[in-house]
Amino acid sequence: MTERSATPENPPGTPAARKARAADVRRPAATDAPRVTTPQQELDVLIRARYPIVYVVSWEEERVEACLRKIAEARNKKLFVWTITQGMVRSGSEPSRTRSGGSNTTDPIMALDAVVDQVEPAIYLFKDFHPFTVGERCNLTVIRKLRDVAHHVRDTYKSIIIVSPELQIASELSKDVTVLEFGLPRPVDFNLLLDRIVEDVRDNPHVRINLEGDSRERLLHAARGLTLKEAENVFAKTLVLDGKLDSDDVSVVFSEKQQIIRKSGLLEYYESNEEFARVAGLTNLKDWLKKRTIAFSDSAARFGLPAPRGVLLLGVQGCGKSLCAKAVSGLWKLPLLRFDLGRMFSSLVGSSEENVRRALQTAESIAPAILWIDEIDKALAGSASSAGSDGGTASRVFGTLLTWLSEKTAPVFVIATANDISHLPPELLRKGRLDEIFFVDLPSAAEREEIFRIHLLRRGRNPDEFDLSELARGSDGFSGAEIEEAIISALFDSFSRQVPLDTQTVREGLAETVPLSKTMNEELSRLRTWAAGRARPASGTTPGTIGESRRKIEL
Repeated sequence: MTERSATPENPPGTPAARKARAADVRRPAATDAPRVTTPQQELDVLIRARYPIVYVVSWEEERVEACLRKIAEARNKKLFVWTITQGMVRSGSEPSRTRSGGSNTTDPIMALDAVVDQVEPAIYLFKDFHPFTVGERCNLTVIRKLRDVAHHVRDTYKSIIIVSPELQIASELSKDVTVLEFGLPRPVDFNLLLDRIVEDVRDNPHVRINLEGDSRERLLHAARGLTLKEAENVFAKTLVLDGKLDSDDVSVVFSEKQQIIRKSGLLEYYESNEEFARVAGLTNLKDWLKKRTIAFSDSAARFGLPAPRGVLLLGVQGCGKSLCAKAVSGLWKLPLLRFDLGRMFSSLVGSSEENVRRALQTAESIAPAILWIDEIDKALAGSASSAGSDGGTASRVFGTLLTWLSEKTAPVFVIATANDISHLPPELLRKGRLDEIFFVDLPSAAEREEIFRIHLLRRGRNPDEFDLSELARGSDGFSGAEIEEAIISALFDSFSRQVPLDTQTVREGLAETVPLSKTMNEELSRLRTWAAGRARPASGTTPGTIGESRRKIEL
């Protein structure tokens, strides 16, 4: 049904106009279930229902305008666009030829007058109008005029759409304006964009397109969180860089997301080159993570699998918790974001909680992604008693984080690491916020051999030339980080003597190192006692004793 314009016989605001308005609404049958699944459909419904002013929150002006153009064509309406530089112009036409009226409509008051003067059905899109909707004294005239226009267009066939990247509404407008979050494009939108790009370069002999099977799905999921313009730019960048478009270009898409993180200033985009092959031991944890490699795919969703929520890695310092977080990014082909809670705190009241919310929104905007919260026990220490120290700021920040962990629906996988369980609030350990708690213990003898092999290879040495079993026995109670430092110390000794690195030199480096398991034996025992029965062991083997003397029985 097309909408009839207001006429002298049927002026706006009269019973006849209200009847025409009601006639446009299809009365659903008893079996109908009204369903609005996308922001585009919601915007169409609001326009058909004659909502006078709709405030669309979106960075994508072009996408919103394209959506309104389709709605206007379907409803037999005109679409006008207002900007402060061009004034009111007809959408898709040259500004100099389509300026509405004879006056200068760059002025917001004159633009709103043009809306009132227009008789035919129309949709008016106001871009970057939000500075005039803030409750400041200089905007009082615009706010009053906007309320008058809202009353005027309520029973007409005209609608005002304000599009802005941020929401700013004066309290006087709260009852006249309807807010709509337009949201970022979905994989189906990126799919259409890819089809268009492929069609544009199909006849180019220097471009290779390989988007068969899972390649297209991986590329589409990597683009989630970008705007259509950003996605188009990054797809064009991949074609320029290597002359092809396939699943290997996921890393280029991540580079575009890195720009988003840098501009936010709250999260750190951690570019990790670690591989799971460089993580020694931790077999239970690695198996658990490998099973969830495809958890973010469409096939997993169709199977009924929800996206994994996250894990807490609890254990001894230097045993690979942070290394494992970096390696997961390479395994899952997802961007790794480091969330530094200490950076969130600010001196202004309420700004710390706002920083946390903005950081979490940024992480969700580029999902699927991995959010790495390192040393969470240090960041949340004292949150229970923060009322007497910082006015309760730490407690409120912790509450914001807990609420997000429980309620988040975006595919953001959280990896939190901690060393001291006494500083962890019990609310964090509840199931539902994180999927699992893994206890990372000291490496066993076999795992220590593997650690020696990895670090010797990384430094250009052949592990087969070393007695790894002897080195593993001599490093009982050592963490992976301490083994690495012992090898580095041995390298310094060998370089100063101008002799090759050998087993004896590494043994001397081990002998000069006092492991943390000896200096903090009681703390480690307490941590192991707590983890028994409360957390899953990250390794499938049991480490040796922690520097304790072995009883020698004479038979």
